Amino acid sequence: MNSDQRWFVVRTQPNGEFKALAHIMRQGFDAYLPRYLKRRRHARKTDTVQKPLFPGYLFVGMDPEHARWRALNSTIGVSELICHSGVPAPVPDQIIGDIRRHEDERGYVVLGERAGLKPGDKVRITDGTMADQVGIFDAPSDQHRAFLLLELLGRQVRVKMPLTALAPAN
Repeated sequence: MNSDQRWFVVRTQPNGEFKALAHIMRQGFDAYLPRYLKRRRHARKTDTVQKPLFPGYLFVGMDPEHARWRALNSTIGVSELICHSGVPAPVPDQIIGDIRRHEDERGYVVLGERAGLKPGDKVRITDGTMADQVGIFDAPSDQHRAFLLLELLGRQVRVKMPLTALAPAN
């Protein structure tokens, strides 16, 4: 992205983020679709899929003074470029920077306040009725929660906990 470019928001058609991204880039625009990895269980199988961080939206980098930005509204997968008073509404640059700082080496946004936890790490519950219990971090969940494996009643039980209630165990 050159120095005259700013970031703008495009609303996509339902479930059309990846299609819109491809068609916007094909037109020569810079585009950014923040994604994260989500574990999905279906029919007794667990897999990981990439999902948009902001469903229904993506970012386009351009200089609105020189770009043919009106063409974005008729791009496949796009509903509209977000405008105020007929002019594309810019997104503050630090927002894009903040999102990118939370990406891992593969370009996926890592969710959760304690994003440094990895499956298999020992964690201590710091809050709630199970405070001071030690478990094993299993996987992040979507809404600022994580799955833990705890030893309860002589067997391992998978429990969902808020990330804010977890700390690395020594």
